[in-house]
Amino acid sequence: MSSIIKFILDRIKSIGYAFKGAYLLISKEASLKVQFFIGIVMTIAGIYYNLSSTEWIIQILTIALIMGLEGLNTAIEELSDFVHPEHHPRIGLIKDLAAGAVFIFAIAAVIIGGIIYFPKMF
Repeated sequence: MSSIIKFILDRIKSIGYAFKGAYLLISKEASLKVQFFIGIVMTIAGIYYNLSSTEWIIQILTIALIMGLEGLNTAIEELSDFVHPEHHPRIGLIKDLAAGAVFIFAIAAVIIGGIIYFPKMF
């Protein structure tokens, strides 16, 4: 098999793993289910309020970033539990830091949503 065909087949496998991971996140993780639901609600709101192209770009990036950060947080928690199943203060710190990063961006996402939607609602 030529190296280019192997390269393409490996990329296709990688995409399959990515789809599997996204499916697992959305179907199994409670926090991702909430973020996914909020993303759907905000998409419906964007259609209703007829967002501009720029507003759509900002909204889509915000939804994707919060879900991506939530996925990374979940991966960090899973890895931490695998490496050290018992409670450990350092593992707790690592998990708290990852959750804090998600929380900081969640606050920014709410502010971004307010900037986009408040002028349209009032």
